[in-house]
Amino acid sequence: MDNDVVDRFVASWGMMGSVWGVNTSVARVHALLITSDEPLSLDDISERLKISRGNANTCLRELRNWAVICLVKKPGDRRDYYVSESDIWRMSFAIMRGRKKREFDPTLRAVMDALSSAKKGSSKMVEKRLEEMAGLLNTMDNISEKLLANEALAKKALTLLTVLAGKR
Repeated sequence: MDNDVVDRFVASWGMMGSVWGVNTSVARVHALLITSDEPLSLDDISERLKISRGNANTCLRELRNWAVICLVKKPGDRRDYYVSESDIWRMSFAIMRGRKKREFDPTLRAVMDALSSAKKGSSKMVEKRLEEMAGLLNTMDNISEKLLANEALAKKALTLLTVLAGKR
């Protein structure tokens, strides 16, 4: 792949990651691995992205925790190498599961706590607003739990939604 194209993709993925609350370096390492034909070592990544080995190592650990990259070994080589998850759907679902756990679930708990507190002494307007919010978030939670538990079902649901939206 052309190095200039890879550089633009890495920069764009890094920028998108930062907008989504992902460390820019983590997103850049991920982008580099997505565009690589071969497994890359810590040194390869550090050198290519001009980041410290420590930073690259931290990024790789986080990406492994998200289950979007894998550690691989090369015969006769003691170094660790890394590759991106090859199945884009599996990678996307791993990201969605992680984001739900880290971002959505705590928000839902906070809304439920606020609703519980509001029932003990807030105005009916505040209580109603929080009840509606809790209802919406619980619906979203139920749907996302079902979809994230079954990738085949999720693909079918997304296909159906695409057709219903008229974007074949």
